[in-house]
Amino acid sequence: MKHRLPYTVNLSILFTEVPLLQRPAAAKAAGFDAAEFWWPYDTAVPADAEVDAFVRAVRDAGVRLTGLNFFAGDMPGGDRGVVSWPGRSAEFRDNIDVTLAIGEQLGCRAFNALYGNRIDGVAPAEQDDVAAENLALAAEAAERVGATVLLEPLSAAPAYPLRTAADAIAVIDRAATEAGSRNIRLLADLYHLAVNGDDVAGALAGHADRIGHVQIADVPGRGAPGTGGLDLDGLLLGLQTRGYASWVGLEYKPEGPSADSFDWLPRERRGAPTTPTTRRDPR
Repeated sequence: MKHRLPYTVNLSILFTEVPLLQRPAAAKAAGFDAAEFWWPYDTAVPADAEVDAFVRAVRDAGVRLTGLNFFAGDMPGGDRGVVSWPGRSAEFRDNIDVTLAIGEQLGCRAFNALYGNRIDGVAPAEQDDVAAENLALAAEAAERVGATVLLEPLSAAPAYPLRTAADAIAVIDRAATEAGSRNIRLLADLYHLAVNGDDVAGALAGHADRIGHVQIADVPGRGAPGTGGLDLDGLLLGLQTRGYASWVGLEYKPEGPSADSFDWLPRERRGAPTTPTTRRDPR
């Protein structure tokens, strides 16, 4: 591996063979100092006891929380966020403060807002207007704690409208123009971009200064690096040479036990010798 970017392990897709609250400790035992999660609850506003248990599990494991998704609806059922859903704006808005409060307690400063699928019977323009309002509110709240809101293109969800890096950048630009939001950045998941047919190298080169977080899995199959044909090391090296110095999230599906899926990554590369920060949009 030529690049020297630090890794964080996504505990909503890795170590799922153990209960959620045991996963931070499992990641630590595997040599990782940092972890990220999708929204870990079924509801937008979980009970205080549930939040306290999650925070305690991360703290007790001695890992840093580097990323957390806002509430995204019923992900196993096919939902991919509620940011653009008119009927669920109240849930998303109620969730903003809860998500940021967890982040404040655990030192997390990057929060992923999944845009939401297109809804039958609702005009795309109406959904986009709702998304613009909700993203502006999330960005304003995040700004108060020095945090960044992330926007991610996804694959394997035909109704999800953000497919390429350019799709997400257009939404980010709208938020900057209409609401003055300067802390919304691209989450570049190299697997999703590649599967969707985006020019991954070109997208990373063209938007390197707009990227707030990176996630990886190999293509095809969404397996560990080296199980497919995507030049992950080369792509990450290119990003590093263009100034990206933050986390790389491991968001792949392991074959067998998660702890056995890291042979490609020497143990000395799993820790975080430095504390990278998400860069702010200089514009």
